[in-house]
Amino acid sequence: MKRNIIKIDESKCNGCGLCIDACHEGALQLVDGKAKLVSDIYCDGLGDCLPECPTGAIAIEEREAKAYDEEAVKEHLKEKKESSSNLPCGCPGTQAKTLERKSPIEKGTFESHAIESQLQQWPCQIKLVPPNAPYFRNAHLLIAADCTAFAYGNLHNDFMKNKITLIGCPKLDSIDYSNKLTDILRHNDIKSVTVLRMEVPCCGGMTHAVTTALKNSEKMIPWNVITIGTNGTITEN
Repeated sequence: MKRNIIKIDESKCNGCGLCIDACHEGALQLVDGKAKLVSDIYCDGLGDCLPECPTGAIAIEEREAKAYDEEAVKEHLKEKKESSSNLPCGCPGTQAKTLERKSPIEKGTFESHAIESQLQQWPCQIKLVPPNAPYFRNAHLLIAADCTAFAYGNLHNDFMKNKITLIGCPKLDSIDYSNKLTDILRHNDIKSVTVLRMEVPCCGGMTHAVTTALKNSEKMIPWNVITIGTNGTITEN
């Protein structure tokens, strides 16, 4: 059948992921840094994703496509939510735990100008943390783009200290962070949220995921956004 459906110009897509959060049917995902239509049956053709695209990479076209399937969408969204909430099984690296800090000057470590890590918990990847982990109770959250640790040398002492740190890359991770972050905010007494992003456009997906999660959580939580330039400069938004 011929019907309206979205079309993505990959040459214009910057991989910010804003369209993915805007699609209520879960029809889009990031693949190799570009937005892709998962399946014709998930796209209703109404174009809620269009106004969110900062580069104009998305348009509506009329073409041969399978009919929109509402029941398939419901099942797809259910599976997507479960995959974002559940930890992978069997991997010790995903087991939630609070970290006890020891002196950085120990056998087998570099002794010159040693800086103590301020990471308070494990895991720290957004897509791996369980929303009900005990370290989220009464926590101040730092939600950081993973490149910030390399662009800003003193990240541990200036931003991570006394916070629970979550990291991710909205361009390279094919996951909707807003669902996991909403669960964390809803089920825990979070005291504040700090978003640490890079100045590059694709990092806007991190800010968008947090704002969506704050809205969906229906909680009034103090939050702020800090932008790190590629040269290490800081801008507080």
